[in-house]
Amino acid sequence: MLFTGLTTTFLREFLFDLWLTLPLLMALGTAVVVLGQVVGKKEGWSPFDSFYWSFITATTVGYGDIRPAKRASRLLSIVIALTGLTFTGILIAVAVHAATLALAAHDAAMKAR
Repeated sequence: MLFTGLTTTFLREFLFDLWLTLPLLMALGTAVVVLGQVVGKKEGWSPFDSFYWSFITATTVGYGDIRPAKRASRLLSIVIALTGLTFTGILIAVAVHAATLALAAHDAAMKAR
């Protein structure tokens, strides 16, 4: 039941849409990483801690184990969070688009029977 026509259509459309949006997603992901490294340098964190913090901030998880103390770093954290929300919104839009197309194709196939 997992790999029905509906599932394969969804996966095909989802992967195609991801391929189309890949340049934008890569740019947003790169922005998160670069801004995280800038904040990490200002705060004196290691490169890995900076990457970890920027990922946690971009996904809006926010564990709070590492947090910026300087005002400029806090402002950049807002930019990172907004960039992460944009990234997530694009992924959700791609999934909804793929699901819409897959359901429309499935409904058309069911009506043709």
